[in-house]
Amino acid sequence: MDDTRPAIREAARRTAPDRRGAVVAALMLAMALAALDSTVVSTAVPQIVGDLGGFSVFSWLFSGYLLAVTVTLPVYGKLSDTFGRKPVLITGAAVFLLGSLLCAVAWNMGALIAFRVVQGLGGGALQGTVQTLAADLYPLKERPRIQSRLSTVWAVSAVAGPGLGGVLAAYADWRWIFLVNLPIGAVALWLVVKYLHEPKRETSGPRPRIDWAGALTVFACGGVLITALVQGGVAWPWLSAPSMALFGTGLALAALVVVVELRAAEPIIPGWVWRRRTIAAVNLALGALGLLMVAPAVFLPTYAQSVLGLAPVAAGFVLSVWTLSWPVSAALSQHVYRRIGFRNTAMLGIGLAALILLGFPFLPYPGRAWQPALLMLLLGAALGLFQLPLIVGVQSTVVWAERGTTTASVLFCRQTGQTIGASVFGAIANGVLATRLGGASDLDSVTRALDAGTAPEPTRRAIADAVHAVYLGASCAAALAFLVLLVVAPRRFPVLGEDGQ
Repeated sequence: MDDTRPAIREAARRTAPDRRGAVVAALMLAMALAALDSTVVSTAVPQIVGDLGGFSVFSWLFSGYLLAVTVTLPVYGKLSDTFGRKPVLITGAAVFLLGSLLCAVAWNMGALIAFRVVQGLGGGALQGTVQTLAADLYPLKERPRIQSRLSTVWAVSAVAGPGLGGVLAAYADWRWIFLVNLPIGAVALWLVVKYLHEPKRETSGPRPRIDWAGALTVFACGGVLITALVQGGVAWPWLSAPSMALFGTGLALAALVVVVELRAAEPIIPGWVWRRRTIAAVNLALGALGLLMVAPAVFLPTYAQSVLGLAPVAAGFVLSVWTLSWPVSAALSQHVYRRIGFRNTAMLGIGLAALILLGFPFLPYPGRAWQPALLMLLLGAALGLFQLPLIVGVQSTVVWAERGTTTASVLFCRQTGQTIGASVFGAIANGVLATRLGGASDLDSVTRALDAGTAPEPTRRAIADAVHAVYLGASCAAALAFLVLLVVAPRRFPVLGEDGQ
């Protein structure tokens, strides 16, 4: 690995400031494609279902994409370490754009879901490789700047995505939601091809060996387990035969993954990802972050509409305020972690987040919109202090040839946490509603009744109690992340010098 350092320094010199700016622009455009995807599509679902049908399975427009992104992250991470970031990013962007074009010409819901999976196969490369390249391009002291820019992309996408999707669906056609990806992606591809320079790979040594068996088993295992989590309690009961069969198959495939990866010369998921305390701690902590993020992202809009009586647009604003404070806090976090270290800064952020989440159940009933909005503003600031120091810190503890795998493992754990969180918190909310209202009440049926204007006051109180329970669970997830950093993470991250890039 040390032999690559002079080549990497030479590549950094070749990436002059003007060229580096062009590459950063390409990364932000690529990140925007991935960030906008789900939020843009969500507001066009009524138009899509009205045109194509398939109401009973439309949730797979999101689940299929999420599944493909999540299970491909480790594969793309390893490939970028083996063959370089540029070919992986170009391939992933091309697959994503192909999926977008196919989605735009879909003739029924089944075809659209299949093409969304194709999009996700490219989206996994976009998410992981963009984050890795951000660390490659900038030395440690400058990385917060690029990471905060990427955070801003996510923030703007969260705010603008639903509105853009609604406008395109209402005034053009829902197919334009996918077609607009093509010019954006084309510009990003052109900038990457022209301006991104990487060190030449050594060709005199043995040919890189691709762990295709590992990639296949990881994909199969992840796909089965995520399907079980996404559909459990929705398409079938948790303790039903389909659910048990999927979980049993997933566990068997997980054991097969371990066997295959232990025997592989260049495993997709190498053992050192979990043997190194710093990487293991960050993986677990960001998995908990994915878990807790589900509480506001999924349940706060329902709370705002059902309990506070807000219109959908106003309810979206209550949620979106955390996207304003998150990137600002992330950009300023460097001034904190340079003084007290990566771990302590992250512990400060997640500790504050736990207290803020714990405060949500104490809001007055029914309350006013500014109260949860203020909590979300504070939560975004706290999570900005938490996430960015961990990502910058863990990327700085590995050499270039390990950075793609490390970054992908972190993003994979965060995505998996979100999937688990959606299932766990959905079960908690439905359980509280069933207890308060009796029978087999669940959040979906109750909110549909609210839309019809037939729900009495006890139902609104039950929804408030259900969302309060979810936020309490999210606070526990934040406390778990704090405990992981306290017990597992080293006091100071073993950061490499800039030659270790």
